[in-house]
Amino acid sequence: MTLILNQADWDELCQQTPPPEAGNRVLDAFESLTSVPESIGQGYSRSMELLPGVWLSFTDQEFHQDWMLQAPAHDHPIQIGIFLSGYIYFDAVHPNLGGTCGYFSGSGISPAYVEKHRKGQRLTVVDIQILPELLESFLMDGQCRSDVLKLLVKGEDWKGSFYPTVTAKMRSLAQQMWNAPYFGAVKRMYLQAKVFELLAMQLDWVASNPGQSRISPGLKLDTINRLHHAKEILSHQLENPPSLIDLAQQVGLSDRTLQRGFRELFGTTVVGYSMQQRLNRAEQLLREPSRTVAEVARLVGYGHLSYFATVFKRQFGITPSECLAGKKAVL
Repeated sequence: MTLILNQADWDELCQQTPPPEAGNRVLDAFESLTSVPESIGQGYSRSMELLPGVWLSFTDQEFHQDWMLQAPAHDHPIQIGIFLSGYIYFDAVHPNLGGTCGYFSGSGISPAYVEKHRKGQRLTVVDIQILPELLESFLMDGQCRSDVLKLLVKGEDWKGSFYPTVTAKMRSLAQQMWNAPYFGAVKRMYLQAKVFELLAMQLDWVASNPGQSRISPGLKLDTINRLHHAKEILSHQLENPPSLIDLAQQVGLSDRTLQRGFRELFGTTVVGYSMQQRLNRAEQLLREPSRTVAEVARLVGYGHLSYFATVFKRQFGITPSECLAGKKAVL
C-alpha cells in the first residue's frame, strides 16, 4: 500500500532520524548530512550553503515502499535539478522528472503538488537553489537578460518552470560537483564555479526557448487548494466515490468551477481521475495473495464485474483474472 505523507509529516520524520555516519565521506565544516527515515528507506542528503543566497545539495536515496509527498502551495526560489539516476513522478503540475528531463524553476509561488516515489529505485539528484535577488544582481543589464528575468522572477505571482533536456555536458558538470576533488575553501570555490557554469547553461536554454515555460494556471490560490482537497477525497474514497455535485459541495466550489479547474490544474476530468485511481488500486489489490476479482471490484466501487473487467483491460491490457494470476500489465 502506498504511504502518503504531507510536508509537515516528512519534515518531522527527518528531524527525528539521527544523521548518518560520515563513513568514507570527508565533510567540510560548511556541509551537513541528513538521513532518510529508516521506516521509509535508506540514504542521505548532503547540503551546503556555498555563499549567501546559493545552496547546493546531493541526494542519494532508495525507498522500501512506494510513497507520496503532498506539498502545499509555497514560496519558491530559483531551482535547478539534475537527476543522475531515478525519477520523481507527478500526475500534474510537473512532468515526470529524471533521465534527460531536467528541472529549472523560476521564483514565485509554487502551487501544491504530489510527488511520487517508487520502491527499490535509487534516486540520485544534484539540486541547486538560488535567491531571486542574487540572480537579479547578475542579470540587470541587457534587453535579452531583462526578458529572461521576467520569466524567472515572479514575486507574488505563480512561478514558471522549464524542463530543459539534460545534455552530456550538464550531466558531466553535475557529476564533477558530486565528486569534487578538493577540500575546505578550495572545494567551496570549485563548487561555486560549477554551479554558476550550470546556471549559465540553463539561462542560455531559457533565452533560446522563452515559449517553453510552464506557468501555473491562472486560478486563485484558494481555488487551487480546494481542487487539491477534492483530489484527496477522490483518492481516499475509492469504494464509494462522491458524485460531482456532492464533491463540489464538500470542497466549497460550484460543480462548473470544479470541472473546469480540475481539468486546468490536473490535466484530466474529475471522473477520469477517479477511475484512474480506482483502477490503480485494483491492480495493486489483485497482486496481493488471497484476493478474488469480485472482492477487489467491490473494494474499488465497481458493482458490475463485466464492466470492471472491460475498463481494467482497457487500462492495463490484461483482464483482472490474468492480473490475479500474476501476468504483467501491457502498458
